[in-house]
Amino acid sequence: MTGAYDDRDGKIWMDGTLVEWRDAKVHILTHALHYASSVFEGERCYNGKIFKGVEHSERLKRSANLLDFDIPYSVDEIEAAKYAMLEANGWTDAYVRAVAWRGAGEDMGVSAKKNPVRLAVAGWEWGNYYGDAKMKGAKLDIAKWRRPDPATIPCEAKAAGLYMICTMSKHAAEEKGCSDALMYDYRGYVAEATGANIFFVKDGEVHTPKPDCFLNGITRQTVLGMLAERGVTVHERHIMPEELDGFEQCWLTGTAAEVTPVGQIGDYTFEVGALTRDIAENYEKLVRL
Repeated sequence: MTGAYDDRDGKIWMDGTLVEWRDAKVHILTHALHYASSVFEGERCYNGKIFKGVEHSERLKRSANLLDFDIPYSVDEIEAAKYAMLEANGWTDAYVRAVAWRGAGEDMGVSAKKNPVRLAVAGWEWGNYYGDAKMKGAKLDIAKWRRPDPATIPCEAKAAGLYMICTMSKHAAEEKGCSDALMYDYRGYVAEATGANIFFVKDGEVHTPKPDCFLNGITRQTVLGMLAERGVTVHERHIMPEELDGFEQCWLTGTAAEVTPVGQIGDYTFEVGALTRDIAENYEKLVRL
């Protein structure tokens, strides 16, 4: 499937019904378009099964609650919608995007209590998020924008509005020939990439930022479990930027990114070492079980 995302053949599940791709539209006065009242999930289906699908649906509903709205569908109904969309499009391997938002209604200011909450599930066939970086290691810029203080945002929500600075940071990185950007947090600690969590290796042990102001990704949690099974010591802690010079390996995790090695962050370089390759290769096997 190719072409602009609003001009394709296929089906999208929208508010309980499968509709033609080009007919999946919202009104220009949709509240989410003006005030970012939207949450979403990115998931991957492998061999006909969505990896950690229920966990994603549960997080979608939690994210909505953190933004002060309720999705009018149960987890089971959301799961059924995902598989109905996949079946309608004839896909067994695809990326799945569930999105819930405050729609157009009686309110058109900051408040939106009278507006309906809507839900859609779309999908598309998607290869490696970082292209050939999946094999040779991604190159990251260092973003000027920082992940905010959790007292200012609902950092545990996968909310559309929280990605604004991520989009700007990724654009700046791409202009420099990089695949992505590393973001620091409001205190100056290493945080994450624009859409993926980050891990480092030093002397056979793993170090990863403590997710106290950014999303604790489902793929991140999966990889932590894999490391525990291998008996690898993991330090979840605050990491200072100057520590990057001492790390030997690095990788990113995320549903879109899966497990992607990192070869460079700014002026710091990393090898695509044995542990990185092991986690990446075995993650590929795990999601297809």
